[in-house]
Amino acid sequence: MYPLKFSPILKERLWGGTKLKDVLGKPIENDITGESWELSTVKGDVSVVSNGDLAGKSLQELIDTNTIDLLGKSVAERFGTDFPILIKFIDAKKDLSIQLHPNDELAKKRHNSFGKTEMWYVMDANKDANLIVGFNKDVTKEEYAKSIENDTLVDLMNYESVKEGDTFFINTGKIHAIGAGVLLAEIQQTSDVTYRVFDFNRKDKNGNLRELHTEMALDAIDYEKKDDFKVAYDSKSDAVNTMVDCPYFKTNYINLSADMKQEVVNRDSFTIYMCVSGSVTIANEFGEAHIQKGETILVPAISKEIVLKTSEAKLLEVTI
Repeated sequence: MYPLKFSPILKERLWGGTKLKDVLGKPIENDITGESWELSTVKGDVSVVSNGDLAGKSLQELIDTNTIDLLGKSVAERFGTDFPILIKFIDAKKDLSIQLHPNDELAKKRHNSFGKTEMWYVMDANKDANLIVGFNKDVTKEEYAKSIENDTLVDLMNYESVKEGDTFFINTGKIHAIGAGVLLAEIQQTSDVTYRVFDFNRKDKNGNLRELHTEMALDAIDYEKKDDFKVAYDSKSDAVNTMVDCPYFKTNYINLSADMKQEVVNRDSFTIYMCVSGSVTIANEFGEAHIQKGETILVPAISKEIVLKTSEAKLLEVTI
């Protein structure tokens, strides 16, 4: 139950690029890699341990055999042996499709899945890069449907310019898209359910338009204009700064200039660290592991103390 590292699951995407390799050092061999899945138990894409005595075992195997020790009692009571979080790094060389995700109720009914609440932390952004987050005005279902029919959806979108460190919280139902030139860390519920509603009329490598989910999206969209997505957070050095605290995950920002010791005996949850700058050695009473920018580590819930050893690192800390 030492700090666990996992082999990245790399995904080619129509809109992907090379920043996962050039900026984060991922072992990609093409110029259209869009995603690195860092921690996943999504069927067909289950993370495998890459360090220590447990190397070669899958995350799901470890959860099945060490449920309470790995997840924590309260997490296991809520989710059983389902890992509730999916962690990714995403490189958008081109604009992603405009999309949204259903809530838990709709996702369960239609897909037997969790919904997909997520957050983004921008790690790198080209000049003039932006995100689409929500509508730029209140929209009726009829207005929305007409914009889809007339190919004018982009006129209803809210565009947000971004820079490194900007953080966004994306509720289920909120229409959104990652813009070209953005590299970000994504923390989300374990779900791969996405309703794509506009893809800029692009064609895949076989010359086909990608599938849209126009009808399914109609009842899943939040049509109100809401300014509830930009996350304001403190960035005090050598302190735990709250970013997002929602029913599905809690994320803190930790900007380290020296070692830090955390007592976590009462946490009753696993702890995930995503390194977004610098490097750090993460230790518990069972062992330690080193990560650098673009790497992720999972510390099992059985840990009573976590020590972060570094002279410079910026971390996203995720718990339930």
